[in-house]
Amino acid sequence: MGPVLYEKKDNIAYVTINREEALNCFNYDTLQKLQEVTDSIHLDSEVQVVIFTGAGEKAFSAGADLKERRTLNDTEVRRNVKAIRDAFNSIAELPQPTISAVNGYAFGGGFELMLACDFSIAVEGIKMGLTETSWAIIPGAGGTQRLPRLIGEMRAKELIFTAKQLTAEEAYELGLILNVVKKSELISSCENLAHKIMKNGPVAIKQAKYAINEGMNTDLRTGLAMESKAYELTIPTEDRMEALHAFSEKRKPEFKGR
Repeated sequence: MGPVLYEKKDNIAYVTINREEALNCFNYDTLQKLQEVTDSIHLDSEVQVVIFTGAGEKAFSAGADLKERRTLNDTEVRRNVKAIRDAFNSIAELPQPTISAVNGYAFGGGFELMLACDFSIAVEGIKMGLTETSWAIIPGAGGTQRLPRLIGEMRAKELIFTAKQLTAEEAYELGLILNVVKKSELISSCENLAHKIMKNGPVAIKQAKYAINEGMNTDLRTGLAMESKAYELTIPTEDRMEALHAFSEKRKPEFKGR
């Protein structure tokens, strides 16, 4: 088995960082494999929701593999930082909704993987945070940009400048976690959310995600134009007509994603 496991079941893709012995830290091989898997999901029309998690029960991911980092020269460090940034950007840009099932520690890059996902559900009591400044570096895989967009500039600066470790409950209060659950309920809670999403039109979900994500990075007028463009793409779909027929026939629609 490799450093990243991939399984597809009932239109849900499951991606697991599989380095339990190393707290699911990201070395270069893992990042390359994660990029590969993410690229394949992007092109897979059968996948409607993606769930990311870590192997074992101790860590979601504790971030960069510092043991590997000690052996790298400056050029190789830059290579790794680019690889993790590119992988997480690819995850953030997936057209399908993404859920991080945070089963344990989520520090540094592990926390940034959470931030790249649309939703995060975490096990009660676990610790997480952007702790890079305590290692004399900064978050380099989107943390300085995604965190303030979620919780505001001042709070983000506090967490990053102090390298503060949050509990799952504190992260929930800040709006970083959708729900905090018992360990035994983590995957089923993520799947429950996935199934609620998948009851709706797949094309509509993808276009809604596009409109929200792109609109958040621009002004309101431009965002509204993006929303209009995204709506246009849903009008000629078979799913839209199926929804109308199902309504008139008083039955549940059967969406095909086209």
